[in-house]
Amino acid sequence: MHSGLPPIDTATMQRVGGQLGTNPAGVFQDDRGRRYYVKTLESPEHARNEAVAARLYQLTGAPTLTYVRTAQPDQIATEWVLLEKRRIAHFTEGERKQAQRWFGVHAWTANWDAAGFDGDNQGVVAGRVLTLDVGGALAFRARGDPKGRAFGIQVDEIEVMRSDDRNPHAVKLFADMGPDDIAEAIAVVVRIPDDSIRQAIIDSGGSRRLTDKMIARKADMARRLRSN
Repeated sequence: MHSGLPPIDTATMQRVGGQLGTNPAGVFQDDRGRRYYVKTLESPEHARNEAVAARLYQLTGAPTLTYVRTAQPDQIATEWVLLEKRRIAHFTEGERKQAQRWFGVHAWTANWDAAGFDGDNQGVVAGRVLTLDVGGALAFRARGDPKGRAFGIQVDEIEVMRSDDRNPHAVKLFADMGPDDIAEAIAVVVRIPDDSIRQAIIDSGGSRRLTDKMIARKADMARRLRSN
C-alpha cells in the first residue's frame, strides 16, 4: 500500500519517538500532526529494495503498513499506527490463520524475517493481521547484509521457513500448515500475471534482472503446486 501524499522530509519534522527495530529509525510528526515511522537504511539501494518488496506485497493483496515516499533516498517510511498486538505469541487461532494465508508471499519474496526475530514482525490493527516490516525481503537480510546466491530462482523457503530451527518464530507460525493450506498460499502468488509483476518492479525502481528472478521464482512455485 502506498500513500498518495507527497514525499515527506524528516528535516522539516519533529521527532516524537525512537527506534523500534534493528535499523536507525524514529517516529516523526509533521505540522498537521500526522506521524510516520522512518528508517534510515545503509544505502538508497536498501531503501529501493524494501520499496519494491512492499509493492509486491501490495500486488498479492498481503496486508502491510502504508508506505510513504521520502525526500531522502536512503530512507523508508510508513504511516504510524497503534497496534492492538505485536507478538505472534499473543495471536488467536483466527489471527494465526490470517498470517498463514500470506506464507506464499513471504516465501516468494524470500522474506526470512516475516515472523520477526522475536515474533514481532506480525501485528494486528483493527482485527487485521499485517506484516510490519518487509526490509528482510528480496536481496537483503533484515540487518542489511546481502543474501547473495541464497536469493536464487528456487523457492526453498517453502520448506525452510517451516523447519529451520535458526528461525524459530517462523517455524512456530508456519510449521503446522497442512498441504491444502500451503497449496492455497502458493496459489496466491501463482495467480499473479507476469506482466503485473514486471510492471510493479519497474515502477518501484527495481531492475529487469530482479523482474526475471521474481517471475522465475513464481514459476518454481507453480511447479511445486502442480507436483503436489
